[in-house]
Amino acid sequence: MVAENGAGTSIETSALTKRYGTVVALDTVDLAVPRAAVGLLGPNGAGKSTLLKILLGLSRPTSGGAAVLGRDAIGDGAEVRRLVGYMPETDTLPNGTTAADFVSHMAEMSGLPQRAARQRAADVLYHVGLDEERYRLIGGFSTGMRQRVKLAQAIVHDPELVFLDEPTNGLDPLGRDEMLGLIERIHRQLGILVVLSSHILDDVERVCDYVVVLDRGRVAASQPLRAQIDDLADLHVRIDGDPEPFLDLLRQRGIAARPAGIEYLSDEFIVSRDGDATLDAIRDASAETGSPLRLLRPATRSLEDLYVDSVGMTAVADERRIQERAR
Repeated sequence: MVAENGAGTSIETSALTKRYGTVVALDTVDLAVPRAAVGLLGPNGAGKSTLLKILLGLSRPTSGGAAVLGRDAIGDGAEVRRLVGYMPETDTLPNGTTAADFVSHMAEMSGLPQRAARQRAADVLYHVGLDEERYRLIGGFSTGMRQRVKLAQAIVHDPELVFLDEPTNGLDPLGRDEMLGLIERIHRQLGILVVLSSHILDDVERVCDYVVVLDRGRVAASQPLRAQIDDLADLHVRIDGDPEPFLDLLRQRGIAARPAGIEYLSDEFIVSRDGDATLDAIRDASAETGSPLRLLRPATRSLEDLYVDSVGMTAVADERRIQERAR
């Protein structure tokens, strides 16, 4: 049973399962997603679209429960949709309508009175950079402008949370950068929670604080994007000067170090950490060799590392299931 107070979470699911005949789109998905900017990642067929439809109350699961902002997404879909916005991946905008009329109409559909809806539409179109174009027909808009209209209609009723499905789809590098900047401002300045469904890891890494990776209908990872590092985490170190004397002193103290990687400078390395003693050894080696420390931080894994490892582990789990069934 999913809790419905929603105090610390934006999304909760419990054993959420969705089957289409013999195809399992979601397989006992358990999530407790914090109130943050959340990235939803996964390969094609991972279950992302199915999950979004259930969370929006547009599809019923085969079994299990789901809550959005503390409301039952299955039994109270209308209330959930009042509190959230949705920017779909597909473009179904009416070409013969102005941006102002369309976004105002969507505001009225969300319950705003006509006068308030038109004012709110003007405000959000200004916010997404379409103030001067708001009285033009949507049919004459570029791909980037159409994406902005889709974003505007998703936030026109001032939702608590907005679902964004591939918001940078079809955009050139400049348009993509501008769209991500808008999404960042929506979350950081307007305080709207964001769920960004995307196949572009860089987009999620730029905007999001938390990531959920789906693969083959199951949760492959669900964690903060910039997780806190414990006392056993490695350290990324860079010094000025010849690194060899510095590394020799670390080795004498039984501390291992390795190059940080081909994408880093030659004087950057990863030091295996064993509590505060490692920090003391780095400080002492820097002082004794006269090599100033230029960088000392936790050696966090990239989102790409997490994604590849998570999807790989799902494949391993599938293979184990097949083997167990064959016994």
